[in-house]
Amino acid sequence: PSVPRHTNRLINEKSPYLLQHAHNTVDWYPWGQEAFDKAKTENKLIFLSVGYSTCHWCHVMEEESFKSKEIGEIMNEHFVCIKVDREERPDVDKVYMTFVQATSGGGGWPMSVWLTPDLKPFAGGTYFPPEDGIHRVGFRTVLLRIAEQWRENKDALLESSQRILEALRHTSDIRVRGQESPPPAKEVMDTCFQQLSRSYDEDYGGFSKSPKFPTPVNLNFLFTYWALHRTAPEGARALQMALHTLRMMAHGGIHDHIGQGFHRYSTDQHWHVPHFEKMLYDQGQLAAIYSRAFQISGDEFFADVVRDILLYVSRDLSDPAGGFYSAEDADSYPTTTSREKREGAFCVWTAEELRALLPEPVEGATEGTTLADVFMHHYGVEEAGNVDPMKDPHEELKGKNVLIARGSVELTAARFGLEPARLRALLHQCQHRLSSARAQRPRPHLDSKMLAAWNGLMISGFAQAGAALAEQGYVSRAAQAAAFLRTHLFNPDSGRLLRSCYRGKDNSVEQSAVPIQGFLEDYVFVIQALFDLYEASLEQSWLEWALHLQHMQDKLFWDPEGFAYFSAEAGDPSLLLRLKDDQDGAEPTPNSVTVTNLLRAACYSGHMDWVEKAGKILAAFSERLQKIPITLPEMVRATALFHHTLKQVVICGDPQGEDTKEMLHCVHSVFSPNKVLMVADGDSAGFLHRQLPFLASLERKDGKATAYVCSNFSCFLPVTSAQELRGMLSP
Repeated sequence: PSVPRHTNRLINEKSPYLLQHAHNTVDWYPWGQEAFDKAKTENKLIFLSVGYSTCHWCHVMEEESFKSKEIGEIMNEHFVCIKVDREERPDVDKVYMTFVQATSGGGGWPMSVWLTPDLKPFAGGTYFPPEDGIHRVGFRTVLLRIAEQWRENKDALLESSQRILEALRHTSDIRVRGQESPPPAKEVMDTCFQQLSRSYDEDYGGFSKSPKFPTPVNLNFLFTYWALHRTAPEGARALQMALHTLRMMAHGGIHDHIGQGFHRYSTDQHWHVPHFEKMLYDQGQLAAIYSRAFQISGDEFFADVVRDILLYVSRDLSDPAGGFYSAEDADSYPTTTSREKREGAFCVWTAEELRALLPEPVEGATEGTTLADVFMHHYGVEEAGNVDPMKDPHEELKGKNVLIARGSVELTAARFGLEPARLRALLHQCQHRLSSARAQRPRPHLDSKMLAAWNGLMISGFAQAGAALAEQGYVSRAAQAAAFLRTHLFNPDSGRLLRSCYRGKDNSVEQSAVPIQGFLEDYVFVIQALFDLYEASLEQSWLEWALHLQHMQDKLFWDPEGFAYFSAEAGDPSLLLRLKDDQDGAEPTPNSVTVTNLLRAACYSGHMDWVEKAGKILAAFSERLQKIPITLPEMVRATALFHHTLKQVVICGDPQGEDTKEMLHCVHSVFSPNKVLMVADGDSAGFLHRQLPFLASLERKDGKATAYVCSNFSCFLPVTSAQELRGMLSP
C-alpha cells in the first residue's frame, strides 16, 4: 500500500475500528474531553459516527464519504467529528441509538448523529449515500443543510434538542411502579410460548421469514418451556421448534461447512445466504445451546456441531495468552491481486473450482462419479451459482455457490450407491481439501479486540460443552480464558473489571492509555461464565471470584429507587442518559441474565437478599413481561426459575472417585434448567462450607458417593445411585 496522505488522532487508539479510520480525510477525534472542549470553544456542532470493524455498511460509508476529499473538507469546516467503536463503548452507542430509533423508527450501523456542543442529539440516521438519489438525500446535502440550520436557527435547534432529551428520559425510564411484584410465571411463560409459536417458520425453523437470526435466547426459552411441560403437547411443540431450528441452521449456509463456526445471520428464509461476518458472541451462545440440544436429545449430530464451533474459535479467534478475539469481517479480497474487497469472497465457490479441486473418481459409487459430483450434490452447488440474485443486489456473489446441505447424508449416499459411513468419510476428505485451498485466499479482517463480556459468553460455551460432552479439554480451555480475564481485564486493587484489551505487537496483550471500565454486561456475562466454569471444573476459586464480582456489580449499577441495574455506572458527565436495556437481542439483555445469576449466587452463598433483588428486577420489568414477553425470552425463562426455586444438587464424595465421577456425569448429562451443582468434599470445599453451614450435616452413605437434592437449603432423602439421581433432576 502507498504511504497514506492523511493521519488523524485515531492513529493513537487501540480499537481496530478506530484505526481503520486513522487515515481518512476527516479530522476524527475519539470520544473524549478534547473533542467536547473543541466543540464548545469553537461553537461547532458535533458529528458522531458509531460503528464496528466488521460492519459491512460502515466500510461502504467510509469508502464513499470519509475518504472523499470534498466531503471531508465540509465535515472538518463545519463540525467536530467523533468516531466511536460501539463494542468498546456500548454506553455511548445505546444513548444515541435510543435517539435514532425513537426519531426514525429504525436503527443500525453505521450510526450517524448530529449533536449540539453539549452532546444533545437533534438529527440522526444510519448509512447515508454520498450524493442525492431518487429516494434518499445524500450525505453531502445533509451536512450542508444541518450546518446552515446551525448558523441561522441555532436557538430553535438547541430548544429542540432539549425537548428531545426530556422525551427520551421519560420513555426510556424502566422502574418499578407502585407496589408491583414479580409477574406470575405460568401466564408469562404461556404468552411468550404462544407469541413465539405464531412467528415460527414450520418449514425452515426460526422466527421470521427473512432476514433470519440465530436468536439463542428464543431457543433457550423453548428448552426451558419443554422441561417444565414435558408431558403436555405444548412442551413437545416447544422442543420440536427448537431442535428443528438448530438442525436447519446447521445444514444451512449460515453455518460455515468448510471453516466451521456460524455467520451472523441469513438474508433469506432458508438459512442459505448469510451476512458473512462471524461474531464471538454468536459462537459462545450457539456452543451452549447446541450442547443443551445434545443433552436433551442424545443425538450426536448436535455434539458434532458443538465441536465444530469450538474448533473454529480455538483456531481462529484465540489469542496465545488465552483470551478470545471479537470477530471476523464479512468482506475480503477475492485474490491476492484484487483491488476491491467483496462480501463472502473468502467462503464461496464456483462449480469450476470444485471440479478442479475434487477430480478423483469415487470407488464403489455409480460409474463415472467423482468426488466433486458427490460434494456438489450434497451441498447444493449449481454450475451458474446457487445464490438468488434478489439476495445479491451488488452482484458480489454472481456465479458463486454458498454451501448448504439440501438433504440428509442417507439420501445423498443412496443417490450414489454408497454406505452413509463411507459418504461421511468422503465429505470429510473433501472439506479438508477445500479448507487447504481456502487457506490460500486472503483472509478477512480480524478484530483482535478482547472484550470481557463476549469472553464471558465464550467461556460459558466451552464450560457447558465440556460438561455436557464430557470433554475435559473444553473445560481446560474455559479455565485458561477465565485466567486471562483475571490477569488482563480485572484490576485486583479496585476489584473491578475492565471492558477491553487488545492484541499488540509480537502477540503481546495491550491496554488503552486510559482503560475503559467494565459495563453491566461485562459483569453479568463474566459472573455467569464463572458459575458455569465452577460447575464444570469444581474449582472453587471461580466461585469466589463470581461472588466478589456480584457484590461489585450491586455497588456500581443497582438502581435503589426504580430497581434493576443500569447499563453503565454513574458519574460520567458525557452520558446524557443512564439506561436499562429492555430487549433480548443478539445477546440477552444483562438484567435478564442477572436474575438467574442472583438466584445461583444465593444458592452458593446463602445470601437471600440476592433472591430479593432478583424479584425486584422482575417487578421493574413486570409490565413488559406481561404484555410482550417475546421481547424478553431470557427474562421470561428467569421468571420461571424464580418461582420454581433452584435445586441445589450437593454431592458428597471424593472428587477423584469413580462413584463421584459417575454422579457428576449424570448431573452433566441431564438438561435441568433449575439446578445448581456443588461438591461438598475435597480439598477446595472449605469455601462452600463457610458460606453454607448446612453442608456440614450432609455425609456419604455406606462409604459411597451420595447426592442430596436440596431446595431452600432443605434436603430431600440422599441417593447413592446415578439412576435415582437422574429421576430427581427433572423440574
